[in-house]
Amino acid sequence: MSETFGPEPPAAAPQAPATNGRSRALVITAGVLIALFFALTTFSGFYTDRLWYTSGGYGSVFSTMLWTRVALFAVFGLVMALVVALNVVLAYRLRPVFVGMGDTNGMGRYRDAITPIRRWVVIGVAVVLALFSGTSGAGAWRTYLLWRNGNDFGTTDAQFGRDIGFFVFDLPWLHFLVDFAMAVFVVSLLAAALTHYLYGGISLQGPGDRLTGAAQAQLSLLLGLFVLAKGADYWLDRFDLVSQAGSLITGITYTDDNAVLPAKNILLGISIICAVLFFLNVWRRTWMLPSVGIALLALSAILLGVIWPGIVQQFQVKPSEADRERDYIARNIESTRAAYDLEDVEVERFTPQNTLGSSLAQLDGETKSIPLVDPQVVRPAFEQTQQVRAYYSVADVLDVDRYDIDGVERALVLGVRELNPEGVPDQNWSNLATVYTHGNGIIAAYANQRDRSDDEQVDTESSGANEVGIEWAQGTQSNEQDLQDATGGFEQRVYYGEQSPTYSVVGKAEEGDPDVELNLPTVGSDDDSTTTTFEAEGDAPVGSLFNRLMFAIKFGEPNFLLSDRVNSGSKVLYDREPSQRVEKAAPWLTVDSDPYPAVVDNRIVWILDGYTVTDRYPGAERESFDDMTDDALATAPTGLQTLPTDEINYMRNAVKATVDAYTGEVTLYEWDDEDPILKAWKGAFPGTVEPREAISEELMEHLRYPEDLFKVQRYQFARYHVTDPGDWYQGNNRWEVPEDPDVSGTFQPPYRLFVDNPAAEGSDESFALTSVYVPFRKNNLASFVSVNSDAQSEQYGEMSVLELPNEQTPGPALVANQFSSDQDVADALAQFNRSGARVLRGNLLTLPVNDGLMYVQPVYALRELSDASFPILRYVLTKYGDNIGLGTTLRDSLEDLIRSSGVTPSNTGGGGGNGGNNQGDGGDEGSEPLSGSVSEQIEQLLSDAEEAFNAADESFADGDLGAYQDSVEEAQDLIAQALELAGASGEEAPEDSKEGSGGS
Repeated sequence: MSETFGPEPPAAAPQAPATNGRSRALVITAGVLIALFFALTTFSGFYTDRLWYTSGGYGSVFSTMLWTRVALFAVFGLVMALVVALNVVLAYRLRPVFVGMGDTNGMGRYRDAITPIRRWVVIGVAVVLALFSGTSGAGAWRTYLLWRNGNDFGTTDAQFGRDIGFFVFDLPWLHFLVDFAMAVFVVSLLAAALTHYLYGGISLQGPGDRLTGAAQAQLSLLLGLFVLAKGADYWLDRFDLVSQAGSLITGITYTDDNAVLPAKNILLGISIICAVLFFLNVWRRTWMLPSVGIALLALSAILLGVIWPGIVQQFQVKPSEADRERDYIARNIESTRAAYDLEDVEVERFTPQNTLGSSLAQLDGETKSIPLVDPQVVRPAFEQTQQVRAYYSVADVLDVDRYDIDGVERALVLGVRELNPEGVPDQNWSNLATVYTHGNGIIAAYANQRDRSDDEQVDTESSGANEVGIEWAQGTQSNEQDLQDATGGFEQRVYYGEQSPTYSVVGKAEEGDPDVELNLPTVGSDDDSTTTTFEAEGDAPVGSLFNRLMFAIKFGEPNFLLSDRVNSGSKVLYDREPSQRVEKAAPWLTVDSDPYPAVVDNRIVWILDGYTVTDRYPGAERESFDDMTDDALATAPTGLQTLPTDEINYMRNAVKATVDAYTGEVTLYEWDDEDPILKAWKGAFPGTVEPREAISEELMEHLRYPEDLFKVQRYQFARYHVTDPGDWYQGNNRWEVPEDPDVSGTFQPPYRLFVDNPAAEGSDESFALTSVYVPFRKNNLASFVSVNSDAQSEQYGEMSVLELPNEQTPGPALVANQFSSDQDVADALAQFNRSGARVLRGNLLTLPVNDGLMYVQPVYALRELSDASFPILRYVLTKYGDNIGLGTTLRDSLEDLIRSSGVTPSNTGGGGGNGGNNQGDGGDEGSEPLSGSVSEQIEQLLSDAEEAFNAADESFADGDLGAYQDSVEEAQDLIAQALELAGASGEEAPEDSKEGSGGS
């Protein structure tokens, strides 16, 4: 058989399992897919960002940032890569001729493994270093642009006589260059030394020289360059002393001037000598002198840089620190006041008279603008009564603005009715991305609890005023259109806001296609489900397949590719939060944490304040921005995108910005045209900031002094109102911002009020941002501070301080305690505990009134057992001097305040006619006449009032707010009649009338 068929074929050689090749292919494929995924993700982010900037009109900002980063990445990456690679190649070429012979360091096997692929190793190392150093260089684009476009401040520092622009614009960039140079030399030194060691140029074992001549020359040169760069670093460190934070002040101190600064100069000289010694070692071929030099440098750095300053501080400064530091403290005070724009703050002595006249009408007129509607407390009331649908909401802390209503400038508490995606009933992509796309309109309430006529109108029959609760100026009912009437109407749809969805897909393919975006019905309409379509430009088109793919990757949502709701006319709205939009359009700005809405030119716009900040202003005190702006109303900090930390020592309100709530358009307006930092950024991004003259008159009406800037200024002024260095050092007359009485551990927030400065003659009431100070670590009142907040006023930005000459006036914490311990107040508030309600205390306001200081605090009640409950304003507390007033309205509380001071309140005289009581007939027209003596009539009226208050409590417990309001109005009317009878007859009103005026 074998012969027939021939010899048997040789046995097949064993083959490697196919699985090894298959596994390798799978690994390679997985690696490629992962790399492709990251590449696509990165590219989609880059591409969609470009679309956002281009659509918003800020394409030049994107281009400038892109090409600046690319250029810096390329330059610094290539420099690092080329210098290190050059040194490695040089070290290789300078290797010993007979490398490997007599090898004692055991590097032969490593050399044999690397030599065949040495070019790839060098290239790989160079690429990795280029990526790291290039990324570092690209990250310094702000520092570079400021250096490139910086200019002079026009002011020199006291220590070096250099313009402040050098410290702000030039010094950071010079530091970056020197630090980069030292990094290049260190990495090159390590790479060259390793190469020499690998190829025999350095031998740590065996007899003979440790280094070849070539290795010694190369390493000496690199060490010399590094020490020379360190010398440049010492030279720059001298200038850092003027903005270096210390235990006493920020800036140069006696020890810095007399120990640290000379030490830096000496170390600079030693560094230059050491560098020369290393350079000479290229030819001398001995390490003796360079070693001595570097040892001297290290020893000097310890002795002169650490020990000697410590000795000077301990034995020269501490025994007489006040005298030694006096001149340096004076510099710090001057620089701090200049850096925070506090040089022109007016401080006036103010002695409160604390004497109330008997004219209720006059006092009522002086206090009628006090805001009783607390922007933080009343948010649930805005939501429960005005949100209309569960998928609408308002901001956590509402905003305050002013509008001209019927010829009177009124403060309004405002909340934009924004979309709340969590309230959407059916949580699917189509609903969340294409149907529920926007909010609708503004909710507004009169901040002073008065109606459109700006009058409490105790005559409730003729006015129908709501004396208890909130007076709405804009809501959902046909009779709540005061803001609409005052502004002439405005676009209601809100696509861009503080609570907008992450993204929405809007637009339709053809004009005749049906609308799918759900819209709030118009006022007076019976239609419960109107729809609309976004008609502006949007942030990016998404009709093309490529754009759909990019957004599908960006948001991780395949429906961009699969859904029919994404059509040829679709647009994507994203990055919709106002602060985020301004920060993208102006990446050099620090944005105020509180954007606020306003109706301007028939549009809802978000107004934001933009700041230029630095931590390099010479001699100015440096503090944490978050610490200075933290208070009971503070929102989450936006952070400082322009600085490595949140510490600053210079701040200017350089820009006013607006974001259209419908189109999303971002507009930047120059505000501080003298700010050198703004000028530098305008040079870096030309054409992005509109001139101040471009601000429309209607927009100017709503611009105001920014809160974060005021918080920073009041924080610094608390200590830097003292200008004498000796007093400053001793802490004499040092102030601090008081802690909020109701929120432990945070500052009391500032409040916007219409105030009049009683220390100024003939001054008019102005819209101001106000706060108070207490003595350091005490609770008495030290001063009242306000800044003119009306951008149309010639006095805009002028800060005035009323300093109390003694510490007898109680501060907010003491007043809050006095309110709580007052028996009448305690009795009035006890009813809420009995009925299962919770008491919420509103903002405790301090304001000048009638040559004195008055405290006003609204008190709200909230039923805790109901999810649909919201705070209702039940009482107003007032304090003037030693007297406390209690009432259901401010007018009632003032009347009680006057009575508690021992004066019978009169409703005549004074200029506050709006608050006058016109009940001269002793009751409502058509009411039943009362019989009996005057005392009996008063008793009867008070008895009827008590029954009405009891009925009001029952209605409130049942949740019937309408009946509650009617009963309270009836009771107050009866009390007013009783008080008028008592005043007309000269009799003393019964004690019950005081308690009754505040409620049952």
